[in-house]
Amino acid sequence: MTFDAEQTTASAEISPLLRFFQRRDRLGREEQALIEALPLRTQRFRRGDEIIRQHSRPLESCLILDGFAARLLHMADGKRQITAVHIPGDFVDLHGLLLKVMDHSVTAVSDCRAAFVPHPAIIQLAEQAPHIGRLFWMSTTIDAAIQRAWIGCLGRRSAVTHLAYLICEMYLRLNAVDLASDNRMGLPVTQSEMSDILGLSAVHVNRVVQELRRTGLISWVKGEVTILDFDRLTEFADFDPTYLNLMRQPR
Repeated sequence: MTFDAEQTTASAEISPLLRFFQRRDRLGREEQALIEALPLRTQRFRRGDEIIRQHSRPLESCLILDGFAARLLHMADGKRQITAVHIPGDFVDLHGLLLKVMDHSVTAVSDCRAAFVPHPAIIQLAEQAPHIGRLFWMSTTIDAAIQRAWIGCLGRRSAVTHLAYLICEMYLRLNAVDLASDNRMGLPVTQSEMSDILGLSAVHVNRVVQELRRTGLISWVKGEVTILDFDRLTEFADFDPTYLNLMRQPR
């Protein structure tokens, strides 16, 4: 069940998105002010709440402000596949502005808060400030790059290297928006949700987590992950962060 929605303007609320952009490019003060002036409808969600409904026709795009969310594909037999994990600073459905009908759902995997930005406001901002429009476009291309990496993991990596790869990715993404540091991060994903990410049974996921722990590369206790040797973990996972596009350069 969702909490009540609130009407507000972006201001400091949208700081995770600004950090996402500023990690990859420079924003002038006027550009930052334009983003902060976007009209927002903020809403709180409990773990398990549906944020975006499959087959809906959104008139807004949803930005995660706090907490974690997951993009889901639902199968006819009741099974599901998590195809993305979203963190603060991520638009979960910016592509919905052009696709018009959502082919998947988005669900809160922790208590979280989201901001909904009307599509006309996004279009107007992109036309008024083409550089910001390119940054919105960049966010969708990074989203697609992450999807390609996940497909590669599902198809060609062992379960334990897939999990190690995911941990490397999540740490760098959270670090880029100042939500993880010193090789520590919160990862509030249940064993069931992890099975939907890795495409494994919950029992198999437990074995995989234990196997990764035995390498001595990570500690994972009650949703808190500590990477004990990041360089060795990236080597173990054959992790290449190029797809996260973390270099700052003109767009």
